[in-house]
Amino acid sequence: MKRNSLMANHRQRLQALAFSILLVVTGSPRAAAAAGINLVIDGERITASPVPFVVNGRTLAPLRLIAEKLGAMVDWNGDTQTITVNRGDRQVRMRLDNRLVDLGLGEVAISDVPPHAYNSRTFIPLRLFATALGVSVTWDQATGTVRVDSRIPVGDAPDKLVAITSVQPGQTISEPTPLQLTWLGPNPAGAAEVRYQLLDPATGRGPVVARGSDPTATCTLLPDPFYSGPRVLAVGVYDQNGGFLAGDAVPVVMAPSATVTMAGLLPGQKVTGTVSLTPSVNFQATFVRYELTDPATASTTQLGQGDPADRFTWTPQWADNGNRTIRVAAYDRLGQAHYSQPLPITVEVPRRLALTGVKADAVVDGPVTLGVSANFVFSKVQYVLRDPVAGTSETLYEHDGPTAYRWLPVPAQAGRREVLATVTDAQNNVFSTDPVPVQVKGDPKISLLTVGPNQVLNGTVPLRVEANVPLSQVEFQLMDPQTGMARTIAAGADAQATYTWTAGKTDNGFWRIRAVGLTADGSALSSAAIPVRVYAGTLYGPRPIMDKSKFQDFASGLAVRTMQKTGMSAALQVAQAILETGWGQSSPVDKYTGKVSNNLFGIKGNGPAGSVISNTWEVYNGVSYRIDDTFRAYASPAQSWDDHQQLLLTRSWYEPFRKVMHDSTQGAWALKRCGYATDPQYPTKLIEIIQRYGLYRLDEIGI
Repeated sequence: MKRNSLMANHRQRLQALAFSILLVVTGSPRAAAAAGINLVIDGERITASPVPFVVNGRTLAPLRLIAEKLGAMVDWNGDTQTITVNRGDRQVRMRLDNRLVDLGLGEVAISDVPPHAYNSRTFIPLRLFATALGVSVTWDQATGTVRVDSRIPVGDAPDKLVAITSVQPGQTISEPTPLQLTWLGPNPAGAAEVRYQLLDPATGRGPVVARGSDPTATCTLLPDPFYSGPRVLAVGVYDQNGGFLAGDAVPVVMAPSATVTMAGLLPGQKVTGTVSLTPSVNFQATFVRYELTDPATASTTQLGQGDPADRFTWTPQWADNGNRTIRVAAYDRLGQAHYSQPLPITVEVPRRLALTGVKADAVVDGPVTLGVSANFVFSKVQYVLRDPVAGTSETLYEHDGPTAYRWLPVPAQAGRREVLATVTDAQNNVFSTDPVPVQVKGDPKISLLTVGPNQVLNGTVPLRVEANVPLSQVEFQLMDPQTGMARTIAAGADAQATYTWTAGKTDNGFWRIRAVGLTADGSALSSAAIPVRVYAGTLYGPRPIMDKSKFQDFASGLAVRTMQKTGMSAALQVAQAILETGWGQSSPVDKYTGKVSNNLFGIKGNGPAGSVISNTWEVYNGVSYRIDDTFRAYASPAQSWDDHQQLLLTRSWYEPFRKVMHDSTQGAWALKRCGYATDPQYPTKLIEIIQRYGLYRLDEIGI
């Protein structure tokens, strides 16, 4: 009976906690004191310092003074910033700057104003504190007096503004669960966002697990094995500036029951070509991996890994043929694998072999790279050119292994031709691709291989040519694009050699560079004249933003600030900055002037501080080289940080990311789906950084 009575009292207190005394006076402690707030406890007017003050229209009073007057015992834990107050059979636990309140007996609540430290003193929301201890609190508007009276039983209190109605106190949550709040009073003006958090009862901190712009909409809690055990599910409703309006909390037990299924194939299905597989995971997974097993030998092949929320395309290979089982494994943040049921299938794909690099009826007027696409393993490849009219053929190239071949047709190969490849497998079986008909031009050609259009030449420049006819001499010329005048910068009799040229300061400017070869009959053969810029001065490379050891703390400070303002995962932001700047050691600078860009994310274009010229990559004649490009410049790294966040928050194609940006794992995969990065491993790299350096702790915040 006593416990039932205590529980009833707790429920009564729970209803009262969201409401503190509404005062006309607002502002700083000094302003509140000047307004003449009077404090009376059990009939005694309190004149001792410090005096109560007001925050957001709520009265905060000095903790120890109130506790001593009410005969309560106060315990302070500096490590966890926790205040525990005991009075009789009642206990209240609060934390500085945290709205979560533990009432004991498994009950929790959310205060609209958290305990606050001011001038080394702890101030607590007076109405919350007194009501939780079973003490009456009243406000006399006429005299500006707060009256606390432990001799008067606590009466009925106004109900709380919102309640989590889709989850019951003490509920065990093992699978995706709908989250829904209900207004119990007038809807506060300006409600713009709802955030659900999963808090650790010991610390009052935890991640945002769901959020939305419509406070009344249903969200979904996806269980995370990383956060198993007793937790507090809290909800906060905020205005557009992040100001807290109302909240509620319920104790829950997180016990994820991991279930993984896979769609796209049916039991016993015959697989004859490419299939699309879709995982279904009922918990927070970092990635999924697909496995194919031969039941006869128990050997398993990893088919690939990917997004837990996206499709995976599988194209079976010849070696996959036979009776097989396929399954998907989903990995949680603890590194544990959770498997779907093995699905029996039969793989019957035909042997596929095709020539790549040229298309049917193409005109081959320059070098092409021939390759082979096959769904089986082979040990030798041979590329063949065939004359369909004469019935003759020649081997262009042969090599052990699946090697590509750069083919530059010679004049004797001109005409209507067919190109094909033959391969030999491990059992010495020979297979041929279908012949590809082409029209070969075969005109005498020379190409400059080591220089590309708009390349900036600095220091020693390698010069090498490729020709489809024998050359007795080769020379390299620098041409004035205005006058056409040319001068030789390197030359020699060996057309296969690599020559070098070092530009001088008098060569600075914009030029064209070409190669000229002499054929056996003495005629000249010229390559295309490639536009380049010659710069013989000092070039500046990327610079560190700061010492590597300080970068994580620096980025974390910016990320937490952004998270508080926008809701974007701080862990994800820091991981991006670490990955894209190499721990702050590589930020673009102007290669010609050394101007610092403070650009943390390699965003191109013009920024608030203009731009810098740095390098980007291009490919010409199959060779990669660098050209100039402009990158945004900022007055500070913090300005770059803000610009990057605005890019993600405002561009329409990042809308899918914004829906899950509070969660670092879901956000990392959403960035890939939105096209943020071309690296297929970008999400897993971010997740690995977050796990390795414990960045997920940045997302564990108080309410």
